[in-house]
Amino acid sequence: MDQEISHPSQRLPARALIPLWVFLALASLLFYVLYIRGTGQDARYIPSPLIGKPAPEFALPSLTDPSQTLTRDVLLGQVSLVNVWASWCPSCREEHTELMRLARTQGIRLIGFNWKDERADALAWLARFGNPYAVILYDPDNRAGIDWGVYGAPETFVVDAQGIIRHKRVGPIDTQVWETEIKPIIERYQGQTP
Repeated sequence: MDQEISHPSQRLPARALIPLWVFLALASLLFYVLYIRGTGQDARYIPSPLIGKPAPEFALPSLTDPSQTLTRDVLLGQVSLVNVWASWCPSCREEHTELMRLARTQGIRLIGFNWKDERADALAWLARFGNPYAVILYDPDNRAGIDWGVYGAPETFVVDAQGIIRHKRVGPIDTQVWETEIKPIIERYQGQTP
């Protein structure tokens, strides 16, 4: 009876693959924990350390009037939405229609925070799609964005009439987000006097 005897060098490839299989199993587990299961929280709802604290001081030029310097004082007196946006940001375009609607129908004071953008591109973008903002801060080099903890666009902060940050939204605002997440917070703080 012929018996096939394998040479040790022929079994080596199978054993050599064991570390690879272990690595793939661990990588799959790590991927599952970090990206599929995560911490049980949607990244859009990770709280900002700025919640409940005064909005950071800033002195930024106006996007529409470079001779004008805008400071934290623009946040005082009424509840505002501070919306971080840029002309290069596809999600900003996605939410812009909703921001236009809010400015037109809800009487919401929107403050634009144009971030890491070219002035000419941002102005062209507003000319094309409309301007829902009362004023627009211009932060091309992320000078103020660092203090605000901005790491992407769009992001939106609810700031009360005293200049206290009450909420941060990461990602675009649509009608559902407005009704279920943003509007109740604004209504909560609109009745408070500065």
